[in-house]
Amino acid sequence: MAKTTLTISSKTYSSWSLRGWLLARFAGLEFEEVLVPPDDAAVRAELLLLSPSILVPCLRHQGVTVWDTLAIAEYLNEVKPKAGLLPADRAARAHCRAICGEMHSGFAAMRAALPMNLKGHFPGLKVWSRAQADIDRICAIWSECLDRYGGPYLFGSRTMADAMYAPVVTRFVTYGVQVDPLPLAYCKQILAMPELQEWTAAAKQEPDEISELDVEF
Repeated sequence: MAKTTLTISSKTYSSWSLRGWLLARFAGLEFEEVLVPPDDAAVRAELLLLSPSILVPCLRHQGVTVWDTLAIAEYLNEVKPKAGLLPADRAARAHCRAICGEMHSGFAAMRAALPMNLKGHFPGLKVWSRAQADIDRICAIWSECLDRYGGPYLFGSRTMADAMYAPVVTRFVTYGVQVDPLPLAYCKQILAMPELQEWTAAAKQEPDEISELDVEF
């Protein structure tokens, strides 16, 4: 049987790679990382928000190839149902899918204004109004979920939603985004995850940098 692999790009800059990697780790899937160098033309276009499609992460498992993050999440939920990537309650599952979809297709202004950069630290960034509206909406999503399901994760225990929103937490840290106490507590919970700490440590060992994403103020 072919080995299971997850193709990812930069751990410093690629939010989608982080999402796919966390999903696989949350599912308890054993896999080998396949790294595409950041100087690959397709990867650079994707990281700079110039690509019409997102081709990493890409999961290859038992003859199946899945390359969209939400598709990876749903596939892993099928092959690892006991991992709890979706809540057990039907209404909560629908809610989880809805906010994952919102993260997957939305918040373009925040993505552009606050690119993921685990090596950078740019506190005091003045966030323009459209990006701030995205930040406010994300914090509202987090607060609603934490109130409804009791925390410490968005749906109580870890689900695909936490993997989808984890890169946003890193963006808030990088740019010193101030949030209310409830979203802040969630940020601390995500930052404390061993998986995210492992990813961040590996990112800081990456030699490659993409100058266009090293924001200076």
